[in-house]
Amino acid sequence: MTHLMEQVAEDLAADRPWEVEEAARHLAEGSDTAAVLFYGSVLRTRKLDDLLDFYVLTDGPERAPLIWPRVTFHEIRVGARIVRAKVATMPLSVFTAAAEGRRLDTTIWTRFCQPAALAWTRDDASARTVVQAVASAIVTAAGYAAVLGPKSGRPEDFWAALFEQTYHTEFRVEAPGRSATIVSHAPSRYAAFLPLAWAEAGIAFTISGDRLRPDVPFRLCLALVDGWMRRQSFGKPLNIIRLMKAAFTFEGAGRYALWKIERHTGIRIEPTRWRQEHPFLAAPGVLWQLYRSRSRPSQPPQRGVA
Repeated sequence: MTHLMEQVAEDLAADRPWEVEEAARHLAEGSDTAAVLFYGSVLRTRKLDDLLDFYVLTDGPERAPLIWPRVTFHEIRVGARIVRAKVATMPLSVFTAAAEGRRLDTTIWTRFCQPAALAWTRDDASARTVVQAVASAIVTAAGYAAVLGPKSGRPEDFWAALFEQTYHTEFRVEAPGRSATIVSHAPSRYAAFLPLAWAEAGIAFTISGDRLRPDVPFRLCLALVDGWMRRQSFGKPLNIIRLMKAAFTFEGAGRYALWKIERHTGIRIEPTRWRQEHPFLAAPGVLWQLYRSRSRPSQPPQRGVA
């Protein structure tokens, strides 16, 4: 096991709430589940009332539809509380290929070069495969950071430049400074992983104080630039198609939308079976009910009798 993989294994074993492990165990039910990864903002904030993000990695062939993963919404009872989770499911082999940069899509290596936790695994062999895949995601991301970032800079400058570019490529709307904010949540982690990943990718570098200067071999530089140009060309169309697919195949979309409405407005709308099964057809009625609830004047307080 390389030094990078050792660091990744330690990173993926980071402490997380027991409720997350219970939810992951629930999601892993099924003979073909190899591992469950937990990621996203709740990993950092531990606010379990927010939406939890999981990737469920299954057995299966590397060949898969161009547009993946399958996304579902779950409400899981854990102890005395209900946790809500958005779950992406895909074969572990496809996850590995995407992490290694063997697919045009950027979403896997962009997300999993960021902090994540291995919340459940079937066995040691599956755990090793996931660790290797996440290490590959970091190497892939670091390679592109070397050609998309500054000629010389602090580690956080390279990571922030990479995330900024991937947001544009993935057709994501993010607030200004979002890239730097992501890195600021774990600056020492990103600083530690960048030189390890460059060494793994065969990218030499010099260090001057807190600044790094990569020296990307000519052939590798050409390959990275060409790879990035192709991802720029296909990134937006791929993600628009993915959003369209999710809109029509997001299992549990109705319950998810109603939960979000209640969370943001305080107005509860009954999740009837028809609304859950036909979220788009139900949307006009839900919006009308929401409008009436928000515009209805509050009842005046009852005056007591002296």
